[in-house]
This record gives sequence, structure tokens and C-alpha cells, in this order.
Amino acid sequence: MSPSKPDVELLEKERRETQEELERLRGYLAIEVEGADDEVDLDVYEREKTLSLIQNLELKLQEVDNAITLAHKGTYGICERCGKPIDPARLEALPEASLCFVCKVELERLARR
Repeated sequence: MSPSKPDVELLEKERRETQEELERLRGYLAIEVEGADDEVDLDVYEREKTLSLIQNLELKLQEVDNAITLAHKGTYGICERCGKPIDPARLEALPEASLCFVCKVELERLARR
């Protein structure tokens, strides 16, 4: 399964949107730190929540970059673990997916052990 041009365009759009959201959250975090006041508990909670969102978006950005690399190699849409095609519905929902559903579930199950 080789990538079509729209796949790369979709991934590039996903990358831009993820990067924009990362920049927005980093800006929010910087303002929040500067504006710290007596509401320490709420500030700590909000900072932790924002940091968690940033961490998740940074991971997503890495996944999108990997998917773009796979698209340029001609292997986008092929599971990196088992080599079978990834369901198009999965790719539509998660364009950055590099694992089929079965392999993703298996890896998550192994990680929980």
C-alpha cells in the first residue's frame, strides 16, 4: 500500500494543527507561571494539566513526523509491527497511526504488565 498525495497533505495539516496547539499551550503556561498568585493549589493543578497536554501533543507530533517519513518512504498505511495494511478507517481517525489496531492493543496490553 503506497501513500497517495492526499495522505501526505493530511499528515502535514495534522502536523501544523498539532504544532499550533503546542505553541498555544506553551504560551498559556508561560503566562500562567508569570501570573502566579495566592491560589497555589489551583495553579499547580492547572500547570500539571497543561504540562500533561503538552506532553501528549509532543508525542503526537513525533508520531505525525514518523507517519510523514513513512509516507515519503512509501510505507504509510503498513503496520510497523506485523507488516499488514492498517485499516483505512483507523488511518482516517488517526492519520499518524503506524500500527494496526491488533498490534496497538497488544503493545498496550504488554506495557501494562
